[in-house]
Amino acid sequence: MSIKLKFLGGVRTVTGSSHLVTAGKTEVLLDAGLFQGRRDEFYKINTTFDFNPRAIAAMVLSHAHIDHCGNIPSLIKKGLRSKIYTTSATKDLAALMLEDSGKIQEEDIKYLNKINRRIGLPKREPLYTKKEASHATKIFRSISYNQKFCIAKNFCVTLVDAGHILGSAVTVLDIKDENRSMRLGYAVDLGRKNLPLLNDPVIPKNLDYLIMESTYGGRMHAPIEEAQSKLREAISRTLRRGGKVLIPSFTLERTQEVVYFLNELLKEKLIPSVPIYVDSPLATDITEIFEYHLDYLDEKIRQDIARGESPFGLLNLKFIREQTVSKALNADKRPMIIIAGSGMCESGRILHHLQNNIEDSRNMIIVVGYMARDTLGRRIVDREKIVRIFGVEYELNAEVVIVNAMSGHADQKELMEFAMGCLPLKRVFLVHGEEEQTKALFDSLVQKGVSAYIPEKNEEVLLE
Repeated sequence: MSIKLKFLGGVRTVTGSSHLVTAGKTEVLLDAGLFQGRRDEFYKINTTFDFNPRAIAAMVLSHAHIDHCGNIPSLIKKGLRSKIYTTSATKDLAALMLEDSGKIQEEDIKYLNKINRRIGLPKREPLYTKKEASHATKIFRSISYNQKFCIAKNFCVTLVDAGHILGSAVTVLDIKDENRSMRLGYAVDLGRKNLPLLNDPVIPKNLDYLIMESTYGGRMHAPIEEAQSKLREAISRTLRRGGKVLIPSFTLERTQEVVYFLNELLKEKLIPSVPIYVDSPLATDITEIFEYHLDYLDEKIRQDIARGESPFGLLNLKFIREQTVSKALNADKRPMIIIAGSGMCESGRILHHLQNNIEDSRNMIIVVGYMARDTLGRRIVDREKIVRIFGVEYELNAEVVIVNAMSGHADQKELMEFAMGCLPLKRVFLVHGEEEQTKALFDSLVQKGVSAYIPEKNEEVLLE
């Protein structure tokens, strides 16, 4: 019986992660991420599957980021009926993330169809709706870290902490055929040591093969402690001149980390006490899940919460759900800190805050996450003089500060340490990275004598 691995998505790019493992006639899917790109490409890629969803015996979900879970409702519409195994925290987070994804798609299609009617083009349908997304998690099954669980014929899975976001997991598959057993690791995405809120990533031992991300395969991060120092300097400078601090942030994990750092700075009286707003209904719901799933948080945070010192309970911190309250912030001229989604400035409430504040040189935009090519966030990072928001051009006069130390992805050194810790390895498959980053990690692994390989999309390899 042959064991094969097929790379369905998230290859030579950082979006749409999905991989298929086949042993005999049993097929197991690792992740089903949403490919994010231009509209026509988005619909084509996310509705075209180079496998039969009905044939999947089981699926394992590594974590709740949309580029890993966001296409699950599409698979269900195409016939996926297997159980989806993941941690309980990921199950709860994915429910929120998928419903939000469905809502965004409905709103996007509503806007698009209004334009199409005007120019005589046919009506289009969303990839999936909020209602369809809400049904997806009914086939989720929770398993705990370090619990070996048989999910299909010839397949057992063990999830260990990936240290990337709440509930994220490195997947280890123990696969058997008539004559042998094989151990395959899946570390996409992988966290860093000493991140706030989370435990360090766990390195599984004695792997035969490893699928590993390469997002920062050629870069080194500054120590996470530097993030707090840089935030302190940037925020203090802005508030002294009477400006507003805008922080575009991913609703899941990054927002909670930023709140944690602000809490630490305020406790030490290192920044002035001004109003802090988390302007996102989704981030508000996610933060509640953090407080519910305390077992997934690190020891320090659990002790702080037990003492009644939750970083999410600051007196001057307000979580905003209502759109009217969000819009009112633009008329409020007081110095303040606004954390809002989306992280790459492509949608969400951050766009309104940028629209109203980007031309004022007293204000500051603090970038705390990865900004992909061709996004408004990347244009801000590149400090383009003129940027377009809602089709209108604005001068980028606000100061821009980039805090790279807050990345939740392992850098080259950490990826190398992880891979070396998984030895013996017959081969490492490098995915989830822009090509220059993947190639840099490939070269580093080869120099250490590790057999590495960069697959193509939809390529299938035989695991010997």
